[in-house]
Amino acid sequence: MNLFIRMITIVTMGIGFTVPSDHINNEAVIDTQTKKVLEQLYEQDLAGEEMPTYQFLTQELSNHYLNEEEARNQDILVSDEEKKLLARLVSAEAKGEPYKGKVAVAEVVLNRVEHEQFPDSIKEVIYEENQFEPVRNNSIQQPAGQEAIKAVEEALHEQENQTEALYFYNPDTASDNWIRDREVITKIGNHVFAN
Repeated sequence: MNLFIRMITIVTMGIGFTVPSDHINNEAVIDTQTKKVLEQLYEQDLAGEEMPTYQFLTQELSNHYLNEEEARNQDILVSDEEKKLLARLVSAEAKGEPYKGKVAVAEVVLNRVEHEQFPDSIKEVIYEENQFEPVRNNSIQQPAGQEAIKAVEEALHEQENQTEALYFYNPDTASDNWIRDREVITKIGNHVFAN
């Protein structure tokens, strides 16, 4: 995500200072400054010290750092509702597939959340029109199996992805020809994973 920030204003204990955009050469500097401020706040909070007041001109700046930090820790924070929804989708889409394939199906949804061409939440990705057969035939409403639940947790927390794919399909049953023109990344079980 590219942030276009012309100016950052930080107010500390009633004293304000401004960092003009010409002093910020790139996003890395912004991330470094944000990281320092957030780490100081965290340390002060842990130590039980009185907290100064920090106010960012845009909340996106602090959220941007926090989201990157979460991604580095491989702990993507999603609601329990979204985890259950994703597990139900995995259960319906990857029924009879190997465990590795179930993880890869969950990763496709997570990859889409992170990709600019798709919605920004698990729920929006899953319910985007004409994307997943279990939504169309309502099988997504069936309870998720334990293996699907475990696969979702692994997809959310693992160090390396099974796939970076944005799409998957079963070549024996896929009826849309456009999907077959996508670049194939890997095949797991009966599913082809592609971009």
